[in-house]
Amino acid sequence: MNRHRVFLCLTALEILALVLLFWQGYRTIPTREQTELPANLALVQGLGLTDLAVWTEARYTRHPSQSDHFTPFQDFPSSLEHFPAGSILAPPDLAVAASQGR
Repeated sequence: MNRHRVFLCLTALEILALVLLFWQGYRTIPTREQTELPANLALVQGLGLTDLAVWTEARYTRHPSQSDHFTPFQDFPSSLEHFPAGSILAPPDLAVAASQGR
């Protein structure tokens, strides 16, 4: 068997495995919504959690809705970003914030 046919067969098997994983995940959504969602909501209410903690690096990337806009620049106003999450997180939309009176 030629090497390109082996590659195509392996690629087809991997695509089939990926499709089966997506199908299995889609099939279990209703069951997980009935069992896991109420438990997660009870946990959130019991602990008084606010938002999802996306990153654990810097405090201004942990809860973007709870941080002030100048926290990333507290070390030095023109300092480079030293946390990778700060370059992924989008800046706040100041026009929307201004229209809401924040």
